[in-house]
Amino acid sequence: MQKYVTLIVSLVLLLGISVGCSKGNKDEQIQKDIQAKAAADPETRDADVAVESKDGKVTLSGKVKNRAAQQKLEQIAQEEPGTAGVDDQTSIDSEARRETRASAPAPAMEKPKPQPVVVPAGTALTVRVGQALSSKDSQTGQTFLATLAQPVSVGGSTAIPAGATLSGTVVSAKAKGKIKGEGELSLALTSVTVKGNTYSIQTGTLDSTVKGKGKRTAVTTGGGAAGGALIGGIAGGGKGAGIGALVGAGAGLVGGALTGNKQVEIPAESALTFQLSAPLTLPPGQ
Repeated sequence: MQKYVTLIVSLVLLLGISVGCSKGNKDEQIQKDIQAKAAADPETRDADVAVESKDGKVTLSGKVKNRAAQQKLEQIAQEEPGTAGVDDQTSIDSEARRETRASAPAPAMEKPKPQPVVVPAGTALTVRVGQALSSKDSQTGQTFLATLAQPVSVGGSTAIPAGATLSGTVVSAKAKGKIKGEGELSLALTSVTVKGNTYSIQTGTLDSTVKGKGKRTAVTTGGGAAGGALIGGIAGGGKGAGIGALVGAGAGLVGGALTGNKQVEIPAESALTFQLSAPLTLPPGQ
């Protein structure tokens, strides 16, 4: 009987030793696999970490460079076959964190976005008309072309260069009758072309009226030494408000004139000044 008891005890001891060895081998394999995977991963390969496994319970200790590396290392351990749990005792290396921050490139500063160019209402546009206009021959609704005689600047920079093409319209044209009535001519600008792009504009009308028997509501002023020839004045609207015409020194009378037959006539190349009645917004870079 004693012999059988001794045999059973021996078998139990051998079985316990075998199971212990098996668990030990398994834990050792878990440790090796986690360390190998951590060394191969770009996020964790620089970590100074020890891995210990006991009965499948993995303990991580040491230092990692940042929180992302810490999380990645914990993920590797949890996903390892045979792992029963993970105790993450690692800490973030403050020295490595400072170096990472110091080496990080400074955020690029955004360049300020260019702003649109706004030509304010009231800005004067002095143009030279490309064709003759008159109260007798022009028709209401007729379009005429002109070129900008003087550049327009905003904030010290040229917004509309001299030579820019503008389009206008004959707001009204009425020939003077032989016996009674009055000759009328009213003009306005409607668009401007800048660097190949056309923009709608709004200006006040320039009006001139001639009444019967040669009575004029516009006064003609000329002279080479004058800063300009003005017929009636620069208008914002209304009959008799006038057509403004600017001339250079020594150029003599240029612009709208009242002819012998008492019609309002504006020769080609006359210089007229209009005023914007609404702001003109141009895109950046114009």
